[in-house]
Amino acid sequence: MEDSPLSRRRLLWGAAGAAGTALTAAGLSRLMGPEEEVKAALPRPVRKAPPVAPAGPTTAVRQESPLDYPSAIWVEACESNYTPSDRPESYPIEYVVVHLTTDTFPIMLATFKDPAERVSAHYVISANGTRIAQCVRERDVAWHSGNVWYNHRSIGIEHEGWIDQPVYTDQMYEASAVLTATICAKYDVPVDRDHILGHVEVPLSTHEDPGDVWNWDKYMKLTETARRRIKT
Repeated sequence: MEDSPLSRRRLLWGAAGAAGTALTAAGLSRLMGPEEEVKAALPRPVRKAPPVAPAGPTTAVRQESPLDYPSAIWVEACESNYTPSDRPESYPIEYVVVHLTTDTFPIMLATFKDPAERVSAHYVISANGTRIAQCVRERDVAWHSGNVWYNHRSIGIEHEGWIDQPVYTDQMYEASAVLTATICAKYDVPVDRDHILGHVEVPLSTHEDPGDVWNWDKYMKLTETARRRIKT
């Protein structure tokens, strides 16, 4: 076969490839200095993920209970039905006002949740005295007495019942008296008829509750007894 230029070129490439294959570690050492040779011989470092600190114990976030009276359940009134405040810093609490719902316990709670009603009380007590609902924080101003000045300075307590159909039970009186005594002890309210009022006794009031059948003598004696038992 004729020795063409392409054949001669392939022979030269083959010779160069053979020479490159013959370049051993000894040949590399001649091309690199001592420091580079050592580095080339070392294995490449493997990148590791940064250590993760072990997770500590989970700390639960404690939320402040809205209840001011532990025996109550929290049934919050609509924000449109009371005034947020920081009593007694903003206004002193000087009175407890006794109300009558003229409706059932659950309907009264629903009324306080209705933004169209524009009314609320701090507490509602069922006729049998077994259920007490807190609907407004004591620090906030409930709209219960029909008198802005008294609202800002009082705690309002509703009692399930009707003026023409009174259902005031011994259990209701006792439950309410302990609640009122606790409020009086907390805010240093005197346990007397000048500071524990019926809704009808609030100036400018247009209501008649708790009515003539509410036994004030019984209620005040129960409240005084409960107040003596409470440590201040």
